[in-house]
Amino acid sequence: MRSSRLAAFFTSLSFFVIAALVAGVVVGGMAQGADAPWLTGGLGVVESLGQVWLNALRMTVIPLVFSLLVTGIVSIADAAATGRIAARSLMVFGVLLVGATVYAILAGLGLLALWPIDPEAGRALLAGTPADSAAVVGEAARTDGLRAFLSSLAPANVVKAAADDGVLAVVVFAVAFGFAATRIKTELRRPLAGFFEAVAETMVVIVHWVLLAAPFGVFALALGVGLRAGLGVAGTLAHYVAIVCLSQIGLILITYVVAVVWGRISLARFARAVAPAQVVAVSTQSSLASLPVMIERARDWLGVPQTSAGLILPLAVAVFRITSPVANLAVCLYVAQLNGIDLGLGVLIAGGLTAIAVSIASVGLPGQVSFFAAIGPICLAMGLPLGVLPLLLAVEVIPDIFRTVGNVTADLAATRIVQGGDAEPIGSEHSKTS
Repeated sequence: MRSSRLAAFFTSLSFFVIAALVAGVVVGGMAQGADAPWLTGGLGVVESLGQVWLNALRMTVIPLVFSLLVTGIVSIADAAATGRIAARSLMVFGVLLVGATVYAILAGLGLLALWPIDPEAGRALLAGTPADSAAVVGEAARTDGLRAFLSSLAPANVVKAAADDGVLAVVVFAVAFGFAATRIKTELRRPLAGFFEAVAETMVVIVHWVLLAAPFGVFALALGVGLRAGLGVAGTLAHYVAIVCLSQIGLILITYVVAVVWGRISLARFARAVAPAQVVAVSTQSSLASLPVMIERARDWLGVPQTSAGLILPLAVAVFRITSPVANLAVCLYVAQLNGIDLGLGVLIAGGLTAIAVSIASVGLPGQVSFFAAIGPICLAMGLPLGVLPLLLAVEVIPDIFRTVGNVTADLAATRIVQGGDAEPIGSEHSKTS
């Protein structure tokens, strides 16, 4: 009930955020042509409040990611200890997640090479976004490459690294801390995991509060874009949506191939099996809401026993989000090209590792919460500025549909792969043709 209310809340909020984006750009564009210094000065004050809203979002990133990583790793370790099927499921999830991350980097760079951002439009968009010092953190990584990347993995002072937006160092420490927690006594591990779960929930509440002001925050930031860039920014945002969606469509197509080859199933059969779950995913934008139909299709069409499907699919919904690194890295690579930043191998590795980590940490969060909680750390790890993210958040509605469809498709593919083949007849002839 609570998840359905949250979904309805963020669906309605998305409408107001998009409306605020359009209104901000239009008002700013009209003020640009009005030639009224007093008007542009007043709008500049409103624009500065958008930076305050952005900072309010940023302040939750480090504690939220750290807490979610610790609790996520502890829960995964507990799940792996429950039996062979759970352990095999987690192994399959891990392999698919790493493969998706490699694909994300190659696809993102390839798409932007074939269809680059228009330089003039990009500069116009950036002219209206607030200045951001986050890119300074990654300057050494971009210039020194692998040497800087390796040295950033083990900071001498993790608190200082967190204060300096050294997200990759924080992620490495959180992963080590989480795995170390799985080695202590159960009576000590449970309250520790409960503490970090409470911290994560508290941070999510704060993010919810901040997002209540999202229409105003996005309006204030879009106002600056309209003042400096005019209405031409719409084309750049449409280009961004297309790039992120194309990256995810490519992943979905590859998932079909992986299911056929590794899951030993025909393409037609797998496509028919996943189609109803994909329809639910499009309409609800929720993997959890798609779970009942996924279990039914896995049992009746993929040859997976009810008991196995009832274990693998809930586990997949809980800890496996294959589109997260793909979509998130597509956003970060777009931000990099938008700002004219060349990314070396070390920075790409840092971004990929952070994307894998936060894909676990952001599972279960509403789309608009996870957008900043996941992409913010990756941008910081790659030394990319965050100022344009609120504008991209405003048009996240369309890419989020493909996120859910990709996750549902991968969940069913992974379930078939874990099962390893038909364990029982997939149903009567009537069920196939009905």
